Amino acid sequence: MAADAQDVKVYTVNGAAAGSSSSLPDWLTRKRAGKGKRAIREHFEGTIELIQGFEFPEASNRIKTTRDGTHAIATGTYKPQMRVWDLSQLSQKFERHTDAENVDFVMLSDDWTKSIHLQNDRTIELHTQGGFHYRTRIPRFGRSLAYHFPSCDALFSASGNEIYRLNLDQGRFMTPLVLQADEEIAGVNVVDVNPAHQLWGFGIDGNGSVHFWDPRSRSCVGILRIPTSRLSTPDVVSVTALASRDDGLTYAVGTSTGHSLLYDIRAARPFAMKDQGYGLPVKSLLWIEGGSRMAGDGMILSADKKVIKIWDRNTPSTNFVSITPATDLNHVHHVPGSGLLMTANEGIQMGTYYVPQLGPAPRWASFLENITEEMEDQTLRSVYEDYKFVERKELSTLGLDHLVGTPALKPYMHGYFVSLKLYETARLIVNPFAYAEHREKMVREKMEKMAETRIRTKKDVGVKVNKALAEKILKDEERALKKKRKTAERKGENAMDVDDPTSQQKKPNLLSDPRFSQVFEDAAFAIDETSREFALLNPSSVAQSKGKTAVEDEEEESDKISSDGLGNSEDDSDDGSESGSDSSDAGGTFFPLCSYFMHSTVSSQSLPNSTDERVLDNKMFVQRKRMTERGSKIGWQMSIWYRCVCKMALGA
Repeated sequence: MAADAQDVKVYTVNGAAAGSSSSLPDWLTRKRAGKGKRAIREHFEGTIELIQGFEFPEASNRIKTTRDGTHAIATGTYKPQMRVWDLSQLSQKFERHTDAENVDFVMLSDDWTKSIHLQNDRTIELHTQGGFHYRTRIPRFGRSLAYHFPSCDALFSASGNEIYRLNLDQGRFMTPLVLQADEEIAGVNVVDVNPAHQLWGFGIDGNGSVHFWDPRSRSCVGILRIPTSRLSTPDVVSVTALASRDDGLTYAVGTSTGHSLLYDIRAARPFAMKDQGYGLPVKSLLWIEGGSRMAGDGMILSADKKVIKIWDRNTPSTNFVSITPATDLNHVHHVPGSGLLMTANEGIQMGTYYVPQLGPAPRWASFLENITEEMEDQTLRSVYEDYKFVERKELSTLGLDHLVGTPALKPYMHGYFVSLKLYETARLIVNPFAYAEHREKMVREKMEKMAETRIRTKKDVGVKVNKALAEKILKDEERALKKKRKTAERKGENAMDVDDPTSQQKKPNLLSDPRFSQVFEDAAFAIDETSREFALLNPSSVAQSKGKTAVEDEEEESDKISSDGLGNSEDDSDDGSESGSDSSDAGGTFFPLCSYFMHSTVSSQSLPNSTDERVLDNKMFVQRKRMTERGSKIGWQMSIWYRCVCKMALGA
């Protein structure tokens, strides 16, 4: 089962799901418990049992993995026993019973074969591969155990101010270490051996301090005092957890008030502090290390009996992830180099949690990564799908406020849980058209979605106003590009090189210039073609928009007849205008036009006598203007010839 805390997935691969004891109301838990078959089916469908038989008859005390990473060892009760699991087989290897309940143990070898155990009856037991090996006792009840590998000294903390040393090389007790302080020392709760320089650290009970001893001289080299004023608690502060980092400079200290403080050994003040929030003693405190593959490299894990919190030392105010087990915790162990956490708790089943964002799965459980990916795709049934949460205001709107105090409404937080069937019935009574409105909304959304998939023509959405001006700009660009191509063809160059963006950068125009973007988008900049200013600036456009006179209609007909003799194409006229000189071809087109005008003199004799020279001048002016707009110099000659011919016809 997966739990999501701030986008960090936590998968429960052994034991009860995290947070299941406090996420549901009591009445809903009891109701679900009554539906036995469905509850059992949902439990087994969403549960993974990574290690078979990962449990104790009553409770578990401690859980650790061997340094070679092949076995897991745990102690528990009842009856007091030690169990070993083969992680490569994901099953239990054996169990070994003892006479007393275990307090703490340490692995002496890289595998499970050699271990030393501190029991709650003041006894110390040594176990080997064959079984129980030797037993001895210490004067006081022990609280913690650590092993110093260079000197083969096993360090036992107990009530009082003495640290007992058992040398396993010589097989005898050495002179105990006597701790001294201004205040009376009630006991030593925790012992830590720094992995970098082997400095001994002892967490004191009663005065809130940590004593550091040099193993070479076996003398105290410093005392670190907890700033009780910063903890804001009137109670006596004790050190209940202590963990040193591999860099040899950083320490994590857990207190009886639920605070975790991070220290640099060179400074007396903590550089970070974390509050568990429950005011309970910190039971487990460790640094999460694992190399470059670990996303949580350098993070801290702190746990009391209620919650496990993993947080960054640079941002202690926020949690990377928070896990709330179903039962009270006794010990938490992190599998090195992975995102797997193992817990010993007050329940029958021990817990195992996999956090993919914290690190990869262990080598012996690499299949976890594939399983968790499949679990993310599954849609789990919500426990609240048969109920609807309704606030007080909405309750009165639905007309259900008279049901307050009856079993139909379950009070919860700032509202009520109501049966989903009752909620739907009340909603339909209040709004009978709710179904029709919902159906109309669904149809509209479906039509909009279908409209988005249609193939549309490409449009210039940027041009909203002055489209004629935009078209004129584009046509001018195309005309200029055609002229460049013809010039290139005349010079023997490739016409495709003109369009190459690498050879010539496109010049900006009004459409692409952001300074003039509002001209084509804002309606305030729209050109009014009916205004007097526009007519003065564009007289030809205004003339074309007006109605044609009878003279203009007659001239248009004569234009169509004479269009065959005006040249071969527009390109020829453009070339003639660009050359700037009258060629022989241009002169050749003049004589057919003359014959046409001579022919028109014959027909002009049939004009009525009322035709005067004013009408002739008007026709001549229109013809000259049209010929001038075509850009041909011959137009002026033809207009003059046309005037002479017409006068001759009138004279005749």
